[in-house]
Parts: sequence; C-alpha cells; structure tokens
Amino acid sequence: MSRQIHILWTDDEIDLLKPYILFLEERDYKVTTAANGTDALNLVKDNDFDLIFLDENMPGISGLETLERIKTVTPSTPVVMITKSEEEDIMDEALGGKISDYLIKPVNPKQILLTIKKNIDTKRLVTQKTTSGYQSQFSQIGMQINSASTFSEWTEIYSRLVFWEREFDASGAGGMEEVLNMQKSEANKEFARYIRNNYEGWFTGEGDDQPLLSPGVFMNKVFPLLDQGKVMVVVIDNLRYDQWKIIEQEMNGLYRTDEETIFSSILPTSTQYARNAMFAGMMPGEIQRQHPELWIDENDEGGKNAHEEELCRIQMQRLGVGASFNYEKISNQRAGKKLVENYRDLLNYDLNIVVYNFVDMLSHSRTEMEMIRELAYDESSYRSLVNSWFQHSYLYELLKLLSQHDIKLVITTDHGAIRVNNPVKVIGDRKTSVNLRYKQGRNLNYKQKEVFDVVQPEQVHLPRTNVTTSYIFAMNNDYLVYPNNYNHFVNLYRNTFQHGGISMEEMLIPLSILSPVR
Repeated sequence: MSRQIHILWTDDEIDLLKPYILFLEERDYKVTTAANGTDALNLVKDNDFDLIFLDENMPGISGLETLERIKTVTPSTPVVMITKSEEEDIMDEALGGKISDYLIKPVNPKQILLTIKKNIDTKRLVTQKTTSGYQSQFSQIGMQINSASTFSEWTEIYSRLVFWEREFDASGAGGMEEVLNMQKSEANKEFARYIRNNYEGWFTGEGDDQPLLSPGVFMNKVFPLLDQGKVMVVVIDNLRYDQWKIIEQEMNGLYRTDEETIFSSILPTSTQYARNAMFAGMMPGEIQRQHPELWIDENDEGGKNAHEEELCRIQMQRLGVGASFNYEKISNQRAGKKLVENYRDLLNYDLNIVVYNFVDMLSHSRTEMEMIRELAYDESSYRSLVNSWFQHSYLYELLKLLSQHDIKLVITTDHGAIRVNNPVKVIGDRKTSVNLRYKQGRNLNYKQKEVFDVVQPEQVHLPRTNVTTSYIFAMNNDYLVYPNNYNHFVNLYRNTFQHGGISMEEMLIPLSILSPVR
C-alpha cells in the first residue's frame, strides 16, 4: 500500500477553501491547513510534507518571506505559490525563491489536482511507465538473447539493455532493476558462448561474422575523416558503453553525433593488448614479431603502453597517411590543466590523439580504496561517478573549447570492465600473469568448462613467451583466483570492476564521431 501524500495549505482565508480541501481528501490526499506564515513554519518544522500550497498575500509574514524561511527548513519540499497578482516582479521574486509552480487566483479543483500530479506524482508516473515499458519488452529481449547468432544482434541486445539501465537510473524504478540485472547476466552467459564458438573464426577465416576489432579502428574510422579536415581522437581508457551514453548526453548543445559504432575489443580486454593493437593497427602477436622492440611482455620490466605514439606513426606510414600528428597522454589533473591552457597548440595538427586514463584509474582505485568502493558500489553509482568526473574534468573544458573550431571529434576506448563476484580457481606457476580476468602462462591448471582457453595463441594472433604459453579468459562475472590464500583474495576482489575477459561490458565498446554544433 502506497504512502498517503501529505499537503500543507497556507492561506489567511483558509475557511473559504474548505471545498478544495474536501475535494483532495476524497482523493486520498492528507491536507493540513495554516492561516498564516508563522503557523505554517511551525508545522513545517514538526512535519514531513510532500507539497506546500502558499498564499502570496497574507498579513504578518508575507508569502514570499514565508517561502524563504520554509526553504531554510526543508529546501527540497516543492512549494506552489498562489497569488492574485500577475505582476512580473512578484513572479520574479517567487521564482528566485525557488518555487516549484504558481497558480493565479481564482483556482479551480482541476488546476490543483494537475499541480499536485506535476510536482509529486510525476516521478511515480514516470517510474510506472518505465517499469511497464521494460515489462512489455522483457520477453522480446529474452527471445533475442536465446536466438542471437551474429555480432550485430549482440550489439542490439546490449544497446537495449543499456537503454533500460539508464531509464531505471532516471526514474528510480528500483523494483525492476533486479529483474534487468538477471536478464543481463543471462545475456552475458549466452554472449560468452557466442564468443567461444566464433572468436577464433574471426582470425582463421572460418567465420563470416567478423566485427570491427581494435586493430581496425584507426584505418576504418579515424583516418578517412582526415579527408574532411582536422580530427581530434579522445581515447578514454576503460570506458563502458553505458558510461559513454551518459557523457554523450552531457555534450548535447556542443556536439552532434554523426555516427555511433559498437565495435569489439580484442582478447585480452586489457590496455596492454587492446590499446596497443588499436594504435598499431595490428594484433599483439604481429607487433611482437614485426616490432619486438616495441612490445613489452607481461613479465618484463617497463610500461606496457609506452610506445603508443610510435606504433601509431608506424601505422600511418604503412597506410600512407601523411597528416601532421600529435599525441598526448593525460594521467593526472596537472597534465589535463596544461593541455587546456595550451589547447591552441592542438590546432596546428591535422590529427590529435589524447589518451585519458581517469576511468581506468577510478576502476583500480575502487578495488584498492574503501571510500571509492562505497561511492561506486554498483553499476548505477559507477555511471554516476564517471558522469560527475566528466562534468568537472579538464577533458570537458577542452572539448568545450574545441567545439568552437571546425574539428571532427572521435571518442572511443580500448575496453570496458565488469563487476565480478564469482571466484574460479586456477593453478599456475610463478610466471603466470596476475590479471583477474585472464591468465597467460604455461602449465595452467583449470576446469575447461569454466573458462575460454586458447592453447594455440597464434591462431588469434597473441604473442607467446615460450612454446607452451596458453591463455585462459574468465567469462560472465567470474574472476580467477589462485588456491593459495584463497579466501583472502576472494573477499578482496569480490564486487570489484575488472577487465581482461569476456563480457558485453568489456568487449562491446563505443566509438562515436561527432561534429561541433555551430
């Protein structure tokens, strides 16, 4: 049973309003009355009202003064001002006092009811509509999940699930989020089966459903734009599709989206592999063979993505792209601020590439810091935190400045991340890689049905460190844990965001081409 809506109506002629009050009470609204501002303030201090009707012209404390004092006590409670005057200065004062609505006397019952619904029931009605909309599509999405057999079908499924996640975020329809999460989990299980059955075929020529992969991003999406003019590429490390849709919304009015693509990160869905492949325009195994000096093995010392600029230049030379080129990597606030201050320098190049590492750092900080874990305790709060970062970031400031110039903007990422909660035991030697969503090494011991294993890395163009190197990838919301000190690491990493394995969140990632709104 829903809670009864409680309304405070303040008017010095309250006795004349008895018919309106009876009208509302017959519709199950609880109405408390006050004949002056002083009484209203005392009631506000002692009660939790959902809405306040406030007469503008009262003896003693005026309606506007009462409004100001009410807002100091309960700033979030909607207040509807009722006035006999349509004078503009009174309305300006009222609006400046943050009223939610105003009515001009004489009012009628339908106006009152409409105002209540607009200021109180809107969220409930939106929630009901959102819930009803998802319920009507639940079975249809379920059938799509069960029958999906192509990459484009999986991008459609993921797009629809992300749409409903965002709808629930906006409406607060918490009762259905658990159902949506269960359907998304089921989708990830089927998506993992799809990848197991098709991934190797994307490289061996046995499949005809190869999507755009990390190595093809610049050749197919970025370099052709240079024929139209200058291009800015922003690579936000570890950005999921759902997070991008929120950032895209923040950019309304600055940019319009010309094209949106969901492409596939290669495996492993980690920065070392996926981003190097993107900049090089070739798979990691090919980088290792053709440019061994630019590939750092997992067990070797040194940064694993220290050669991105050089790899990109090599790709441009290989493809005959003669554009002037600038590369920037932003890993802290100081570097971001410096880039904004010197943004005009970017206008001297045909192609600018800026790598932003904040989201990836946020993901790792969430694992290591309890405070960040509390702030991003689930997908919805994680999206909100990324949105808050973007709104106050130097990246946003940079994009605002660049929107004043005729520059195409490409925003993309190298991989996403998934929240893990199911531990899977794996045994390996001391040289086995430490990532929680994939392992590279020799003599790996695991249950084959629990992972996607690649025992011949060359078939998917991954590097070998020795002749017995193999790879295994976690699926769904699993994470890989050694038996040693098992319980400690299970508890440490449960409910953290990780990447490297197989899930829609990690592999199905955005690339959007945008133009300034002029």
